[in-house]
Amino acid sequence: MWAVDPSPEMLAVARARAPRVAFRPAAAERLPFKDAAFERAVATLVVHVLRRPRAFAEVRRVLRPDGRFVFATFDPAHMRGHWLNRYFPSMLAIDLARFAPAEVLRDELREVGFAEARVLRHSQTKTVDRETALRRIRGRHISTFDLLDEEEIEAGLARAEADLPERVEYRLEWLVVVASCSSSS
Repeated sequence: MWAVDPSPEMLAVARARAPRVAFRPAAAERLPFKDAAFERAVATLVVHVLRRPRAFAEVRRVLRPDGRFVFATFDPAHMRGHWLNRYFPSMLAIDLARFAPAEVLRDELREVGFAEARVLRHSQTKTVDRETALRRIRGRHISTFDLLDEEEIEAGLARAEADLPERVEYRLEWLVVVASCSSSS
C-alpha cells in the first residue's frame, strides 16, 4: 500500500498515524508509479484541491484494466447547509466553486477513460460542543480558511464567540464515487 502527498508536513503526520504504509512525496497530478501498477486507489476529502482532470487521468493510468478508484468528497448540498456559512459569508461561494457536483465528477472520470462511475450519497448528523467549534475556527481547521481574507476570519470568529450555541448540530452530505476502469468490474 502506497500513499502520496506533495507536502512533507502532511506526510510526517500520515506516517505517524499509519506506520505500516509506504509514503512518497508526490502530487496526484503526477504520480511516481508505473502504468497499471495498482488494483485500487482511494482518496478522502482531497479531490477539491486537485486539478481533477489531470489527477483523474493519472489515477486511471496507474490502475490495472480491472481497477477501481473510490473517493469521498462533500456534496455541494453540504456547502449550502454548512453551519460556518453564517459566520463566514464568503465560504459558501468559495466551496461551491471547489466541490464539484456528482454529474461533473462522473463526466470528468469518463473523459479520462474510466468506463463507469457510480455516485452514492450518504448523510450523517454530527454534533459539536461550543468550545470544540471555537477551537476549530481558531485553528482554521478546513482549507477554506486559507482562501478567506483576515478581516472576514476575525469578524466571523467574533460573531461565533458572541452567539455560537452550546451545541451545534449539523449534517455532513457526502458523495462516494466508485469509478471502474472496465465496465465489467
